Amino acid sequence: MHQPIPGSVDAIFRLREAGHRVLFVTNNSHSSANEQAAVLESIGIPAVGDVVTASQSAGALLNAGERVLTCGGPGVMQAITDAGAIVVGRSDDPNLPKDIAVDAVVVAFHRTFDFAGLTRLSATIRKGARFIATNDDATYPTPDGVIPGGGAIVAAVAAASGVQPIIAGKPYAPMAKLVRSVLGNADISGAWMVGDRVSTDGAFARTLGCHFAHVRSGVAHSADEVLNAEFEGNDLASFADFIVQKYS
Repeated sequence: MHQPIPGSVDAIFRLREAGHRVLFVTNNSHSSANEQAAVLESIGIPAVGDVVTASQSAGALLNAGERVLTCGGPGVMQAITDAGAIVVGRSDDPNLPKDIAVDAVVVAFHRTFDFAGLTRLSATIRKGARFIATNDDATYPTPDGVIPGGGAIVAAVAAASGVQPIIAGKPYAPMAKLVRSVLGNADISGAWMVGDRVSTDGAFARTLGCHFAHVRSGVAHSADEVLNAEFEGNDLASFADFIVQKYS
């Protein structure tokens, strides 16, 4: 059962009531955007059409008709299909033909990563397939503690193949391009990126060319790391207070 950070549901409501559009930009590649919107809906936050995922960003890098070998969850599979590309196999399929033609490899977080999959992915990349990663986050927070993230898998594939990937998610340019597209390519220099990861969310604000608000409700950082944040607060509720006051 997903539990919202205290005050966050009301904070989103107040921001929207004040006339601000709220997008949820996530490096969670496992679930589809619709699935993640449903989770937000279950805690009281309508979000259909307002969720942007690293899987969608990876899909935007594919061309229609490209043959894709992948590893990842339903979100990745959906994004590949939505792009008009063709999933020719998964790296964890022991029956995958060795001579299958592949144009691109998409690597994301998945729980079935093993040596056989690493061998298939890296060999395909060495043969010339494009290497796309949904994100490079080394860890992923869960209710039971931090676990290895998609970036740990991506790093293994990069080391084995000798090729560095195009990274689709935050804080890189493909995700920024997708966010701008969702927002109609409007000027977003006055927008705010809110997050707890300075290395991801703060850097993404710089990529977008917008403001950064650091909240302390997740990953901990030293004071030096958050010097570039234009807002520093305990949580999303404190940021909503700031924005509603600032623009009222």
